[in-house]
Amino acid sequence: MSSAAINPAQPTPLLLMENINKVYRAGVIETHALRQFNLRVNTGEFIAITGPSGSGKTTFLNIAGLIENYDSGRYLLDGVDTQNLHDRDASQLRSQKIGFIFQGFNLLPDLSVFDNIDMPLRYRGMPAKARQTAIEEALHQVGLISRAKHLPAELSGGQQQRVAIARALAGKPAVLLADEPTGNLDTQMARQIIELLESLNDQGTSIIMVTHDVDIARRAHRHIQIVDGQVAEWQRSAP
Repeated sequence: MSSAAINPAQPTPLLLMENINKVYRAGVIETHALRQFNLRVNTGEFIAITGPSGSGKTTFLNIAGLIENYDSGRYLLDGVDTQNLHDRDASQLRSQKIGFIFQGFNLLPDLSVFDNIDMPLRYRGMPAKARQTAIEEALHQVGLISRAKHLPAELSGGQQQRVAIARALAGKPAVLLADEPTGNLDTQMARQIIELLESLNDQGTSIIMVTHDVDIARRAHRHIQIVDGQVAEWQRSAP
């Protein structure tokens, strides 16, 4: 099992989980989703997470995204200790530091591509001119600036996922959390999305991706398997 303790010789981690435990309780039944879970992710890394159903992948992603609390341990996100954050502070930190990419795209069908990306930026209170600049930059990054006025139904599945990625990028997050980003795509579209994520990572974007596809996972810098709520880790093979 890997250890996530901070080494002074290493840079400050983007994400650090130490001995995280999470138990779900239903009456007298306890389910240990994460057990003494340790993980360190540095800025600029591309990490892939795999594991069987019920292994703790979703719980890890929810805790990493500040959607769920944990029972014990320590979680630092970009140097911020998340243990005792109030809901409002956790929400603010999440909006500042994390961009989410979902398997189901989660685009609003009645809004254009531009407006789908604009909505979360409005909630953050970003001024209109800054929003426009951020949206255009994000759409350029994913190659969809010419589709800004289209509705989601006018796009392919791969293009819709690119919009979802642009929406995550527009907020300038410290890390992208991607939950099965190719799960609803055919093989060709899935390859294009992974190539896009690799390109974004080459430009400096940190990415943590949960996937069921081991071949896709092996394209990341590190492929981490979660088994029974704990971590087993392999370094990426040399090309």
